[in-house]
Amino acid sequence: MGDFFQNGIITTLHRLGHRPIEELEAELRTFQPKNPMALVLPSLFSELEGPALGPIIEELAQLDYLDEIIIGLDRADESQFQYAREYFSRLPQRHRILWNDGPRLQALDKLLQNEDLAPSEPGKGRNAWFCFGYFLASGRANTIALHDCDILTYNRELPARLLYPIANPAFSYKFCKGYYYRASEDKINGRVSRLLVTPLVRALKKMFGQDEYLDYLDSFRYPLAGEFSMGRDVVKIIRIPSDWGLEIGVLSEVQRNYALSRICQVDIADAYDHKHQDLSAHDDSKGLSRMSIDISKAIFRKMATNGAIFSQETFRTLKATYYRIALDFVHQFHSDAMINGLKLDRHSEERAVELFAENLISAGQFFLENPKETPFIPSWERVTSAIPDFLDQLYTAVERDNEERPS
Repeated sequence: MGDFFQNGIITTLHRLGHRPIEELEAELRTFQPKNPMALVLPSLFSELEGPALGPIIEELAQLDYLDEIIIGLDRADESQFQYAREYFSRLPQRHRILWNDGPRLQALDKLLQNEDLAPSEPGKGRNAWFCFGYFLASGRANTIALHDCDILTYNRELPARLLYPIANPAFSYKFCKGYYYRASEDKINGRVSRLLVTPLVRALKKMFGQDEYLDYLDSFRYPLAGEFSMGRDVVKIIRIPSDWGLEIGVLSEVQRNYALSRICQVDIADAYDHKHQDLSAHDDSKGLSRMSIDISKAIFRKMATNGAIFSQETFRTLKATYYRIALDFVHQFHSDAMINGLKLDRHSEERAVELFAENLISAGQFFLENPKETPFIPSWERVTSAIPDFLDQLYTAVERDNEERPS
């Protein structure tokens, strides 16, 4: 059920009633001639074998307002890349696959390494960054959206609502973040957003006082949503992290470069479910444990650039403040689940809070011990300044990969 309450410092575009998708798509088609649209799908090869991507492709095949679909393919050998070409061939739109593990794109990555411009680690951030580069090189669209390839509850309303705020020429938004209710059947999900990001932001506000950046993060209903859209000029200038801090990092970069009136969030789904990460309580190099550390570091780095001073004592106090606020959130979400007949295991929720609290110390320690860390991938504006023809090389490499016949 939608509402019309504006509860933050950015604009929220709600789902008020149930507008027919055909009407929304008809409007997007009228925007298309002057504001062509593209979609980025960062994907692991394993997702081609999963249950979600096939239905997503069937839905996307109906979208005649999309000018281009750009697929970033990770962890694929040559035979798997050829399989992916056949797999995505059912898309009627112009589409290109970036074979990130292929020799041509690996050679371009080496060229970037020689200039200290290459992404520091593999992952969704690196994948998306190269796709953004191809979007700029292709020049076929002015607006771009990105969403994941593991969405089990996908329908074609999601990309339409995600693209609409940027594509509509009557609006002035430069960046739009999607949000939704995270649920799978009878269970509330989204632990990292619910139990880490929001209580962490509230704890930092309690410690540091009024802060526009914290108010900004606190305005997003689902700050870790992997779905967003933006204009071409945004793609050129933002820097994005290559680790799990991608979503927070993108939000931070947009806030640094644009007025709040140019930023919005939109309700893109009644419910949303995708694959779930393990808590990984005993290994902070993977799962939600790794994610919580990377996200916390991203927030600390941004606050430091705004003048916040951190010390070991700061992080010890932050842990205690966060822990109390997060436990209050567990109580609130439990009440919310009960009245709606949903499941919420308080024991597992509090275990997650305990882990996240410990990881705040780990993230803080890493932040203090690595003052020279530069986790952001350089902007495309910087890359083209250092290597003026790099986008041309990227475009040629992707075209050759997609046109070449299998050996």
